[in-house]
Amino acid sequence: MSLFITVPPNLVQSIRAFRVTELQEEAARLGQHFLYAHCADTLTKQQVCARIGENFHFPKQASKNFEALRVSLTDTIFKAGQQPGFIVVLEQLPNTQKFDKEARETLLDVFRDAADYWAEKKVPFRVFYSFE
Repeated sequence: MSLFITVPPNLVQSIRAFRVTELQEEAARLGQHFLYAHCADTLTKQQVCARIGENFHFPKQASKNFEALRVSLTDTIFKAGQQPGFIVVLEQLPNTQKFDKEARETLLDVFRDAADYWAEKKVPFRVFYSFE
């Protein structure tokens, strides 16, 4: 039985009751990409974008800011060919003066935009996040 029985195919939500290992195993079971970024020791928008880009194996250019990250999560991956789906985990996003509520919401909006983009293409794109 799917771990995602009650989870829509395209969403951005708090990791809540899920464990990272369960999500990774579900990605493998479904044959989907598992993208993971642990952001605990990041403090700024640039550091968060760099960590995500680095962990997702995006080109360095893609890690510079929110817009570059958005393009990498959508157009760049789309141009790489047919995609089976994505399970994304953003763990321990910072809660600092330089990465405040507004920055966190903007980052999550980038992933919401990506989820909408992939929904139009009928490709699952589930994002789970947690804060420090």
